Amino acid sequence: MKCARQHSTAVQMVVGFAVILMGFAFLLDNLGWIDIDYKFQFWPMILLIAGLLKISQARSDRSTLVGAGLLLVGGIFMLQGFGWFYISWHVVAPVLIIAAGLAVVFKSSRKPGAVGADGVITEDGSGDWVNATAILGGYKRRITSPGFRGGEISAMFGGCDLDLREADLASEAVLTTFALCGGITVKVPVDWTVEMDGTPILGGFDEKTAMPKDRSKRLIVRGYAIMGGVEIRN
Repeated sequence: MKCARQHSTAVQMVVGFAVILMGFAFLLDNLGWIDIDYKFQFWPMILLIAGLLKISQARSDRSTLVGAGLLLVGGIFMLQGFGWFYISWHVVAPVLIIAAGLAVVFKSSRKPGAVGADGVITEDGSGDWVNATAILGGYKRRITSPGFRGGEISAMFGGCDLDLREADLASEAVLTTFALCGGITVKVPVDWTVEMDGTPILGGFDEKTAMPKDRSKRLIVRGYAIMGGVEIRN
């Protein structure tokens, strides 16, 4: 646990310095000392930072893969912005569509779910652990487990809705969230105490829960909200 915390702290320091350098670069550009093409440099930098943060908090192979994908895409567009090579959207768009299709096929082969007319995947389950990812779409899940242990939720250019109001936990559970230009909503029972330990980057964490008298049941919410939002409510 100590090594994991040190690794996460080191990654956050690297990301912090990257944000500082990006701020200085924008300042120098505003002063006219350098010329930055925001279209080609801003978004790749955001993707690179998001990839590092996602890998730093990953608790599963899938989360690590998502973080690596963000690093890859951000790196490709960054190098393209520097003029090292050129990739046309006529190539990028079909590749993204294929990747999205493969993700849907892989997910449907692992977990049963219902896809509504609005394209939102809805699942009901009694699992003790949740691992949900929404990319350019929506994901809804209701958990009724009597021994919820936590999990991971990621929303990138999409939304996740997790309903835990019919679940229970023995003492403590940790829920790791990651919102990149997306939103995450978590509904918890009124007898749970919620502790927020998230880091917003041009985004926000919002807790709208009642304070129970008995604080023996704690849900610790960690993670990042990058130009997105995480809301916890009853």
